[in-house]
Amino acid sequence: MNYGWKIGIFVLILPLTLFSQKQSKNLSLRFDGNYGFILPEYQHFNYLVEKPIVGFELSLSKKTTGKTSWEQAYKYPEFGLTFSFSTLGNQKVFGEEFAVYPYFQSFLIRKKKFQLTNQFGLGLGYATKKFDLESNFENISVGSHLNIHFNFKLSSRFMLTERLSVNAGLSFNHYSNANMAEPNLGVNMFTAFTGINYAIGEQTPFTTSTLPIPEKKHEVALIVAAGGKHTRALQSTVYFTSSLSGEYKFHWKRKLHIGGGLDLFYDSSTKTEMNVSDAEAYRSMYDFRTGIHFSQELVYDRFSFVLQEGFYIGLTDHVSKKTMYNRAILRWKFNETFLLSFSMKSHLHILDYPELGFGYFFTTKK
Repeated sequence: MNYGWKIGIFVLILPLTLFSQKQSKNLSLRFDGNYGFILPEYQHFNYLVEKPIVGFELSLSKKTTGKTSWEQAYKYPEFGLTFSFSTLGNQKVFGEEFAVYPYFQSFLIRKKKFQLTNQFGLGLGYATKKFDLESNFENISVGSHLNIHFNFKLSSRFMLTERLSVNAGLSFNHYSNANMAEPNLGVNMFTAFTGINYAIGEQTPFTTSTLPIPEKKHEVALIVAAGGKHTRALQSTVYFTSSLSGEYKFHWKRKLHIGGGLDLFYDSSTKTEMNVSDAEAYRSMYDFRTGIHFSQELVYDRFSFVLQEGFYIGLTDHVSKKTMYNRAILRWKFNETFLLSFSMKSHLHILDYPELGFGYFFTTKK
């Protein structure tokens, strides 16, 4: 960890170099300290984790001021970028993790002296230790240095002055390589944090207006996606995956759309993962799965975050024998007809593979 202080200084100086009080408005700097533990999702953590985890985060954020109805509906959310460092309970086996991720922070309660927020972040993490068959065979959690880092926070903020506030809350972090290298069990971290937040530069007042009543609509979409995965056999081969989904959603609330749909999945790693010696035990149709899903979509203008809970029906899963699948999706509707998406398919907490998707959609009024 002798290089940690060097990165820490870099992290502290970089935001101040990129932004100055004269150049930007409505900026804030936040520094948080974290203390917590690795969630023992798998039994090997119980033997390898020796101590609690500690870390720090430096975040640069920009508040919105209500220029759009979406900003007002979310109580003037903030967008930002976080640099973080964390120990992992066993320096010899797991090392440490450095991460950088953009985030979106919305306000559940926004009073003059007190705010309650939740935050979603997704970016990249660098693990200083990874699996190595000869030198680090105990680390079966992470098979690559570079990983995807996910963050969720529930935070309270107490205003001391107009510019200075203190923060405290709970944070969940997960990092893994999206099954692009093996092993890939991933690491889950649960921490408590506290810190300070200081507004820098000019702070403009909020705009308030009467929000229009959102129209209730029906939405239909057809989405094609493709990705890749490694098998659980520590192979270097990346196997092609794809999916075709038909979706229906009801625009129930301004921020929340609900619905369901049909899915067709293709996974070219099926034969390898079945690991069968008898050729008759495998059929080419086993590469396909079909299912139905239910979905909840949290919407912010043209961007949304979708959670899906699905069940295999018809062509089932012959590898893991699971009956249920899940998907977490980031989606962007770049015009009134087409969308792009990034999804992570899993079986509950076990990641299957990531996919990039392209889709066509249309809406009709209720």
